[in-house]
This record gives sequence, structure tokens and C-alpha cells, in this order.
Amino acid sequence: MAIKSSHGQQIASSTGFFQKLASGVPGVLFTYWLSADGQSHHYPFVSNQVHSLLGVDSSILNQNADSVFSVIHPADAGEVVETIQQSALTLEPWRYRARLKLISGEYEWFEVHARPERQEDGSTVWYGQFHNIQHYKNLEQSLRESEAEFSFQAGFQKLIARLSSEFINLGFGTIDQCIDEVLKSIGEFFETDRAYLYSFSEEYRRMSNTHEWCREGVPSLIADQQQVPIADFHWWHQQIENMVAGNRVVFIEDVDKLPANASSEQAMLREQGVSSMFCVPIRVRGRVSGFFGVDSLRRRDWRQDQADLLIIVSGLLSGALERFRLEEELLNQSIRDPLTGLHNRRYLMPRLEEMLGRRDRRGEPFSLAMFDLDRFKAINDSIGHLGGDSILQRFAEILLHHVRPMDVVARFGGEEFIVVFSDVAGGDVRHLVERILNTVRLESFVFDGRPIPVTVSAGVADIGEFNDGSASPDALISMADHRLYLSKQAGRDCLTDSSGTFLEWSR
Repeated sequence: MAIKSSHGQQIASSTGFFQKLASGVPGVLFTYWLSADGQSHHYPFVSNQVHSLLGVDSSILNQNADSVFSVIHPADAGEVVETIQQSALTLEPWRYRARLKLISGEYEWFEVHARPERQEDGSTVWYGQFHNIQHYKNLEQSLRESEAEFSFQAGFQKLIARLSSEFINLGFGTIDQCIDEVLKSIGEFFETDRAYLYSFSEEYRRMSNTHEWCREGVPSLIADQQQVPIADFHWWHQQIENMVAGNRVVFIEDVDKLPANASSEQAMLREQGVSSMFCVPIRVRGRVSGFFGVDSLRRRDWRQDQADLLIIVSGLLSGALERFRLEEELLNQSIRDPLTGLHNRRYLMPRLEEMLGRRDRRGEPFSLAMFDLDRFKAINDSIGHLGGDSILQRFAEILLHHVRPMDVVARFGGEEFIVVFSDVAGGDVRHLVERILNTVRLESFVFDGRPIPVTVSAGVADIGEFNDGSASPDALISMADHRLYLSKQAGRDCLTDSSGTFLEWSR
């Protein structure tokens, strides 16, 4: 389509000169004509670089501009047309960036700068150039990636610093909450679907999920992942051996591509919806005690340094667990009797205070029984202190066998023991204590091949007996101790509570 004859002749007469001039310009110089109705367009002049760049003949473009528009990236084509129409309407300079397909078939970014001029017939002509800016785009992308990487690394370091600080300031008994916070923070930071912690049994035959975080809408697996036999999964068993022996990370990039000998593991992971996963060993005191892991339920591209980053998290968890184990051991040493392994007074008294508080707030009943081995001095004198110690240890085992997990069993001193029965009162306590006394009575205590007759006396106090606000740990223990004295006075091998003394041998 031609523009006005005079304008066309002017441009045509100058074509040779402009081509020579344009050959020294790295971009493509052009004049672009668009009809007033927007239905026709062509390039009255376009430099020959258009052919070497885009593979389009300039002589064809002199007649119709469609060939250039056909090499615009489909994602950019619509906006190119819109910006041309806007420039034609406002006569503002046309500036735009779009991807064009090169003669090689690859798309690269170009930028156009052109000044519009309205013609007498209502058409518009633009005078300008477009040039390749791919190197700027590459630099821009590189800078964006560098900035994103810097932001990621800074965010990760900030996250680790915060979690480390939480562990440093960790109070005893809050380790579970801190681990849950680590799993949640790491799961969200890396945009995974699950983050979890597993522990191994001593002989590496079983594993249990101890802590778990799941993204909203992702089902939890922790209930079904307790005491899972490792030997049933031969491929996974080998991975665990690699963890233990070589401190290796387990990375499953695609569950569907697991080897043939991992068919059982593949079936289980598919059932759980897992697409890919990382597992990193956790070491406590030099031993691999478990592993920390993350799951993705969808195909994703992991970072190349993902394993290294998760190893940092694993180190954080390992250090926290090691410190917690040490503190737990030290605490147990301070609140447990070294001979019997039972709790001692240091543990008993605060627990009694807690139970008194729950009784005041919620009316929860409890009872306290004090036990004393009868004629224990005579036993010690007859078989020696080692023999006496073995009797105390066996009696402690009997107590533990006859109580529930929520009850408190403590060695109060010497041959005296206290059991606090939670949520039990009145006659129910008497039956529990009688059962313990009868078990001792029937037990065959033997030391050095010699049978040792042993009996026990008991005194029982119930919190329900203190209705005047005078209840305290000392008051409860004092009442049980007094009743224990009454049992001794009554002939031993019996119990005394609020209703009197019960003599098994007199029935």
C-alpha cells in the first residue's frame, strides 16, 4: 500500500542514501506508515539489517508490514498493536519493548523508539528505530536473580538466627514447642507440604514420627507413623544405613522414578501423596538418632544447594536435642533417687503443689500413701547393705507395677516411700494400697540364695479430709506419716486411713 505520491517519491529518491547511512547503525532504522482506518500498513523505508536479524526482505516490507508483526512473540503481539494505536491517537512518541523471533528461530528482546507524524489524509507515519536489547535483559535478569538470591540467603540466615536464638533461650520442658516452630518455619520458608522429625529405635529396627508440620489442607501422617518396622522396606533400610555410616542425605527427586527394589516404599509414598522428598540425618552425641525431612506433594524444582541448607537445619535440631538430652539427664539426676530410679523429694513437693492447685481450681481429688518396710534395720543387719539395697529396689519395682502413669511414686527417705494417687479418693485408695501390701507379702524376696521375709506398713491421707483451707504438701505428708506410725503400733503389715487400721492378718 503506497502513501501520497509526493511523499513516496521523496523517500524513494533517498532510499540509497538512507541505506548507506543506516548500515552503520546497529539497530533497524525505519519509517512505518499506518492508514487512517488502521487497516493497511507498510514500511516505506526499512534498513537492510531487518533481513540479517529477522530474515524478512525489506522490499516485501515496503509493500506490507505483516511479515514483521508475524515474528512478534504471541505474548507481546497484542500490546504492540495497542501501543501503536495509542501513539497514533495521541501523537505521543511510540516506545515499547517486545520479543522478536530471530532468523535463528530464537526470541530476543527489542526496543522501539519512534516519533509519529500525522499525514494530510489522516494516516500516520513513524520515524524511528528498533534495536536488540537482549544483553540488557540478560543483565537485568541476572541482577534480579542475584537480588533474589541475596534476599533468599539473607532471609534464610535471619530465619536460622531466630530459631537458634529460640533454642539458646530454651527453657526446660519446651523442646517440643521449639521443634514444632522449626518445622513450621522451615516448611513455610521452602514452600514444602510437610516437615517432620523421626526417631530411630536403638537397634535401627523401627522408626517413629515424633513431630510434624503440615501445610493447610495436607493430611497428617504422624498417627500412622509410629514404631514402623524398617526391615520391611529393604531400599529404605539401605538409605538409613547410608545415613548412619556416611551421614548422607536421602533425596527422592521423583517418587515415580524410584528403583525396582523400592516398590514397597514407592507404594507407601504414593499413598501418602508424596512426589519428592529430602531426609537429613540427626546426630545426638555422635549417633544418628533419627532424621529431619520435608515432603512435596507436587513436582517441583529444588535448589541445587537444598541439601546443604537442610543440613544446616539438621545441625540446629541436633544441637538442640543434644542439649535437651543433657539437661534432661542432669535434671533426672537431681530429681531421681540413684538407687531405685524413683523420683525424690525435690520432685515430689512441687508436684503436690500442682495437684493442690488443680484440686482448688477444678476439684480434682487425690490421695497420698506413705509406705515403710517393716523391721528394715534388722534386714540390713542380717544380709548387709547390698542386700538391703536389693530389697528396696525390688519394692520400688512393685510400686511402679501397681500404679498408673499419672500417679507419682517417690522414695521419701531411707526405707520410706510415697505414692500420690491422682483422681482417686476414699475406699478406692484403700484397695490399691491393700493390693500393694498383699503383693509384698506374697513376693519371694531372695538375696544371695537366701529367702528374706518382707512386709510393709502404710498410712493414707486424702485431700478431701482438708476442707478448712489448711491443705498443704507438709500437712498431707504429716497426716500420712502419723497414720503410718499407727500401723506400726498396731503390729505392722497393715494400713491406716481416716476410717481406722486394717489388719490383713487379723481377718
